[in-house]
Amino acid sequence: MPHPHLLAPLTIRGVSFRNRIGVSPMCQYSSTEGFVNDWHLVHLGSRAVGGAGLVLTEAAAVEPRGRISPSDLGIWDDQHVPGLQRLVSFIRAQGAAAGVQLAHAGRKASTSPPWEGGAPVPAPRGGWQPVAPCAEPFDARSPVPEALDRDGILELIAAFRRAAARAKAAGFQVIEIHAAHGYLVHEFLSPLTNCRTDEFGGSYDNRTRLLKQICRAVREEWPADQPLFVRVSSTDWVEGGWRAEDTVALAHHLSSVGVDLVDCSSGGIAPGISIPSGPGYQVVFSQRIKDTTPMLTAAVGMITSPAQADQIIRAGQADMVLLAREMLRDPYWPLHAARALGQEVAWPNPYLRAK
Repeated sequence: MPHPHLLAPLTIRGVSFRNRIGVSPMCQYSSTEGFVNDWHLVHLGSRAVGGAGLVLTEAAAVEPRGRISPSDLGIWDDQHVPGLQRLVSFIRAQGAAAGVQLAHAGRKASTSPPWEGGAPVPAPRGGWQPVAPCAEPFDARSPVPEALDRDGILELIAAFRRAAARAKAAGFQVIEIHAAHGYLVHEFLSPLTNCRTDEFGGSYDNRTRLLKQICRAVREEWPADQPLFVRVSSTDWVEGGWRAEDTVALAHHLSSVGVDLVDCSSGGIAPGISIPSGPGYQVVFSQRIKDTTPMLTAAVGMITSPAQADQIIRAGQADMVLLAREMLRDPYWPLHAARALGQEVAWPNPYLRAK
């Protein structure tokens, strides 16, 4: 049978996506105390109006110290739920599936937004003490993180579990666990940043233990008919780091703890690493997992044109494509892609006069 095309529907567990196009998580650094506001409603809502099959929020911190910046979205408090409900309700009303990315920034926490320089935020200006697997900073200007003890790790797992319960209460249909880009879960995975000697460090099995336990905890809270995704950095792009082979092995393990799809990104574990980027440069990772494991995959990274995205799906290199910067440039990219590819898709009724 031929592979489906970009605009073909996809069903994972009990959730149907109207096409294979997703809005990748993109931090907006526009929250106050973690709350959704009108920016998030308009930003994510317009992408749902624009025809995406899946709209994922930016990284939502499972605890306050898990924020990248003081302006990050949060899901650590029950008071966050009503705002998230309003957001989800609008996204779903436009025909898109609504997803949330659960995250913890680890040693890369407590920094200012990129347009303010991204420097560490000191305590007098609202910053906090970052945590990590080991007491090693991200770079020379970063504070030394506090190494998590075993009780701290167990509490972290519990924080992801509670966040999953809030995601369910808010009406989300997809959860993605952020285990990429040098943030906390990735810090446990990579031998470059995990120097522990207990059951959460050392061997491959030990370094992957935290992610697997988080997945189990989230899956226990998350409805059986709703998908669970994991975003990974498929490689650290550096000798001695996390490798593509490790990601393939991880995909096998994640399928056994209730994960449905691996979102294949890369890098972020350390500064100054040279990454050979180019159009679709990470697609090779999603294809390798699809070819060698039972896991569904999403491709992300420098996917810009409809023909390129369609070819990824038609060639069986991924089950979904997640767009980031291109969605910032064009919230209606899926509608324009359908026209470029000669596919008929539904437009929002108020926009029909422009179809």
